Amino acid sequence: MALSAFRAEILTVPHDPALAGEGGIRHWPDGLLVVEDGLVVACGAFAELGARFADIAVERFDGLLVPGFVDTHVHYPQTDRIAAHGGHLLEWLDRHIYPAEAAFSDRGHADDVAAFFLDELLRNGTTSALVFATSHVQSVDALFTAAQARNMRIVSGKTLSDLAPGNLADDVVSGRADTEALIARWRGRGRLGYAVTPRFALVSTDAQLASAGDILARHPEVLLHTHLAETAQECAAVAARFTDAVDYLDVYDRFGLVGPRSIFAHCVHISDRALGRMSQAGAGIAHCPTSNFFLGSGLFDLARADEHGVRVGIGTDVGAGTSFSMLHTMGEVYKVGQLRGHSFDPFRTLHLATAGGARLLGAGDRIGSLSVGQEADFVILDCAATPLMARRTAGKRLAERLFALQILGDDRGVAYTYIAGCRAHARALL
Repeated sequence: MALSAFRAEILTVPHDPALAGEGGIRHWPDGLLVVEDGLVVACGAFAELGARFADIAVERFDGLLVPGFVDTHVHYPQTDRIAAHGGHLLEWLDRHIYPAEAAFSDRGHADDVAAFFLDELLRNGTTSALVFATSHVQSVDALFTAAQARNMRIVSGKTLSDLAPGNLADDVVSGRADTEALIARWRGRGRLGYAVTPRFALVSTDAQLASAGDILARHPEVLLHTHLAETAQECAAVAARFTDAVDYLDVYDRFGLVGPRSIFAHCVHISDRALGRMSQAGAGIAHCPTSNFFLGSGLFDLARADEHGVRVGIGTDVGAGTSFSMLHTMGEVYKVGQLRGHSFDPFRTLHLATAGGARLLGAGDRIGSLSVGQEADFVILDCAATPLMARRTAGKRLAERLFALQILGDDRGVAYTYIAGCRAHARALL
């Protein structure tokens, strides 16, 4: 296969700067990324690599080349309910989300939304994502079919929810059979992955939660994806139902759902005991700031998760989340930190949105840092995407430009998105 090369200012953050300091950052003001068969074969300074690859045609960019973003928690069936007014979580679900998700019993509708959703991810520079579907098998088939056509790294699964309303309810037997069939159908196809997906503890019986734990144990290649401690109201309802549980996490733990392949969204109202148990088990958290703001759920304490050594990624959580843009969401991570009394470094935030998220998904060896041998998913960011951004970043050092991108940026800041070295999105210019 022919090699392809891309020359730009290149930035990757393969190691968490909170632990590795500046040693976790790799920056080449004039860099070269070389790709063969969709994989990185070289990444570094053009002065060091240019002569070695002198015979290769080089595509050159004025922007900042970074790894593709990894969204660790997002709901594709909620795309059409983004910006739906009113209510905290449980009321909002009843009013807006459950009726919207009921429509995914229709495969044509699921196909239409899946195509728009994935194109929206690419438009915002997101190349990999952990995605909620609905309880309908066809919702998963539609998403995986569309993702495979785009060669995206997408992890998803049928929602398990035998206590959900209307046609969103499955049962223990059918939920397990459907899950096993989906794993068998999609395992090893393209860059797809499966996640056992109980929606959250309140909409599954004990028997279904136990079944989910058994499926997870029987399939060491799949993830566990669910919600945890998003709102105080939800936590109170869980405590009222599971009276013997120590805390919310313990509910999942009792059914074998807490381990190194477990990703829990939100964790806003979580105890130190639970964080300690998550750290011990190797479980991770998807931090979803725009959703937590929009629903009034509270402020996730990233610094406290750090103290316990819990792995964290960033999720847009559309449709309670208010933007598909990981740039915008990184800016909101900073704002939550400010309200919590911690000023997070923009390099650290970029790490959480790339290599950190990749590790959370168990794919840190394949994506997230543009290391040699990794899949060549990357984004070209444009610091001059708007007149304000251009004025704010002109002549500034890297840290200041990166921070301005995160605070002022959105989809307009993404000039190009590449999947496995192939262009998947180019921003339309007016």
